[in-house]
Amino acid sequence: MTVTWSTGAIRLVLAHAEDRPVSLVSLKPGGTAEGAGVPLVEVQALGHGRFPGSHRYADTTIGARLRYRSHVASVDELRIVQHDPVSGLVVTSVFQGVAGVPAVRTWTQVDVEGDGSVCLQAVTSLSTGAFLVDAGRSVDELDLVHGDSDWVAESRWHRTPLREAGLVSMDPTVHHHASRSRFALTSRSSWSTGEHLPCGVLVARDDSWALAWQVEHNGAWHWEVGETVAGAYVAVLGPTDAEHQWSRVVTAGDGFTTVPVSVAVVEGGVDEAFGALTRQRRATLRNRRAPELPVIFNDYMNTLMGDPTTEKLLPLIDAAAEVGADYFCVDAGWYDEDGKWWDSVGEWRPSRTRFPGGFGEVTDRIRERGMVPGIWLEPEVVGVRSALARSLPDEAFFQRQGARVGEHGRFHLDFRHPAAVRHVDEVVDRLVEEFGVGYIKLDYNIMPGAGTDVAGVAPGEGLLGHNRAHLAWLDALLARHPDLLLENCASGAMRMDYAMLSRLHLQSTSDQQNPLLYPPIAAAAPASVLPEQAGNWAYAQPGMTPSEAAFTLATGVLGRLYLAGRVDLMDAAQRALVREAVTVHKGLRPEIAASVPFWPLGLTNRTGPWVAQGLRAAANSYLTVWRLPDAPPSVDLPVPHLRGQDVTVAPVFPAGSPEWVFEWHAAGGVLRATYRGAHPSAVVVRLA
Repeated sequence: MTVTWSTGAIRLVLAHAEDRPVSLVSLKPGGTAEGAGVPLVEVQALGHGRFPGSHRYADTTIGARLRYRSHVASVDELRIVQHDPVSGLVVTSVFQGVAGVPAVRTWTQVDVEGDGSVCLQAVTSLSTGAFLVDAGRSVDELDLVHGDSDWVAESRWHRTPLREAGLVSMDPTVHHHASRSRFALTSRSSWSTGEHLPCGVLVARDDSWALAWQVEHNGAWHWEVGETVAGAYVAVLGPTDAEHQWSRVVTAGDGFTTVPVSVAVVEGGVDEAFGALTRQRRATLRNRRAPELPVIFNDYMNTLMGDPTTEKLLPLIDAAAEVGADYFCVDAGWYDEDGKWWDSVGEWRPSRTRFPGGFGEVTDRIRERGMVPGIWLEPEVVGVRSALARSLPDEAFFQRQGARVGEHGRFHLDFRHPAAVRHVDEVVDRLVEEFGVGYIKLDYNIMPGAGTDVAGVAPGEGLLGHNRAHLAWLDALLARHPDLLLENCASGAMRMDYAMLSRLHLQSTSDQQNPLLYPPIAAAAPASVLPEQAGNWAYAQPGMTPSEAAFTLATGVLGRLYLAGRVDLMDAAQRALVREAVTVHKGLRPEIAASVPFWPLGLTNRTGPWVAQGLRAAANSYLTVWRLPDAPPSVDLPVPHLRGQDVTVAPVFPAGSPEWVFEWHAAGGVLRATYRGAHPSAVVVRLA
């Protein structure tokens, strides 16, 4: 028996029988229900383990016992209900989709029938082996694409054959069951992208078919790929007991809902897979404000570096307005009185010594110059020396075994507690009402470990509760201040997920201060974040040569140009180059916001010395090309979607680029770029 449901660009086929659970056996338009598949939902619970035992989130006894009960389908949603007669669990798998987008968003709801209780230890949001049938390939013919991330070393993608990644080939007939091996990635604590990226792709080695997924959660998650007797599988979860000290007791009327996951399918390879996720990200945005995508100038990166004063800011504000910035953000340090602010933050009041005439003098100047004032804020922390650490109740902070969780001189607020939420609401409301702040850079520089056990919950459950309360706070904040723009920053990009980014407007892609090390980060960012949200820093300096300044400015043009640098100390020609980059970027914003990314040199396993990243819009394609030190003078850049077409190649930034030469080879769809200078350089070109 099968259930089918389609939004047009994607079609789900789910199989079930009296002797086996529901399985998601195909996501391919025109796909079939071949094979039994793996259980749609895997549930690990105390007293109900796995068979055979392993480290994996497969072969759970509850998952195997689940049986189809009912389903309800509408144009944009499918709900599949199953039950386990032994434990009394009832699980509902929810799928939501948008017409024309080759992806769905899915999660699992768990309830209990009867008077009993079940202690959950892990529940999958997604479990499927459909990619084998849909791709028409075996495990030996599939590759896994996965990403690592770290502070100032974000978005490092790898492509590995599944057999080399960890799915060990063995003889299941001799051993009577399949391998117990797996490839697994886990993100711990509250930096959802602090070690690994919450996206993955299974792709046929010949790039004929791909399945991609992303975990949409601002905290701990886990995903893995393995094999069972029924075939290979991918399982995607939020927090778990083994990895994150998470568990949750569910009873009738007190159930549990997993974190959401999006899954996309395409005919094609890595570029097409991330193109599908790009379309899904746009389809699931909650906050669609600010279609104009304003240009932000921020005073921190390679500029004032946390040392703002009225004297330093006023000329910088004037210069930022002159080069075309729309918003001006005063970053860290605006609350600092004595230079020892790290462990005393929390009240978020402007410094009197830094702004002797009042902070309003600064924000007034920003508005006088036609810009919107912005400010840096780290609302989830309170310094250990802050008076607020003594005035708020202990229950408003993360705790373990009765002691507050301290990290890097800060305590962590628990947004499940009304006093914590009331405090941060008062801070934001005051900044908006008193100073007219219209932009907040939300930073987050600590991790609280496994979480908090306040109220007797498992630490991972406490963290999950805070994560969800944090999202609710953001929703309420934007409902209260609908004109407020919010940047997502967590030590650069350590919380770059679509629980946050479906709500917030801009993502800082890195804290990387060396312009020569930024291109691989900026080029890879659109695999994780929408191009129009990817805030790539462009920090030209008065001491740079025109080529060096163009290099860092070009890094921001095809994303969300995020300006910094001592433009106040530049001469007229230097400012003109910055103004040119801003003007070009503003002209490209509508196309950027409707484009999908591609990588002529490949997204994965890239270290340079040439870096290239493109955007494919409706009428034009664009490429940023970076030539790093020690690169050969020429590089061939495949652009397969333009193969066989007559293409005109024109630099758009810098418009005058005489040292760059381009040759288009239509038959192979290859652009040859040659740089005739001796230094690192970058250029943005249009292919029309």
